[in-house]
Amino acid sequence: MPTSTRFAVAVHALAALAVNNGKPVRSEQIAASAGTNPVVIRAILSRLADASLTSAQLGPGGGAFLAKPAEAITLLDVYKAVEDEEFFAMHRGDPDKSCFVGRNIQHVLRQTTHKAEAALENELRRVTVADIAHELVKRSEA
Repeated sequence: MPTSTRFAVAVHALAALAVNNGKPVRSEQIAASAGTNPVVIRAILSRLADASLTSAQLGPGGGAFLAKPAEAITLLDVYKAVEDEEFFAMHRGDPDKSCFVGRNIQHVLRQTTHKAEAALENELRRVTVADIAHELVKRSEA
């Protein structure tokens, strides 16, 4: 699995946009909430905008907002928008083809990782940003 935090921060940003009900939110506000630098948030918002998940309004009172309903944005959409790597990466270099382990490991390992990826994708596809926002609101009221 990648060790990037982009996915978690992107979901955080989208949830913040979702609970603000269409009002633009500044990257500085999201950054303060996420405990990171506004530059990080702007980079993530840029990736999300490239995937048509967010948009921005410039000028005074401007900021980011969802480009589509939170119910229409799955966590799989978010993952694909912000992460560069596959869920399970293989060797960086080519394994030794003269070794029976090196020659066969990727094929054998992919039999399992493809099933795991499919299960993970199915779960991420099932949960929307609206679901996350709803849970956040519910927890804040408890």
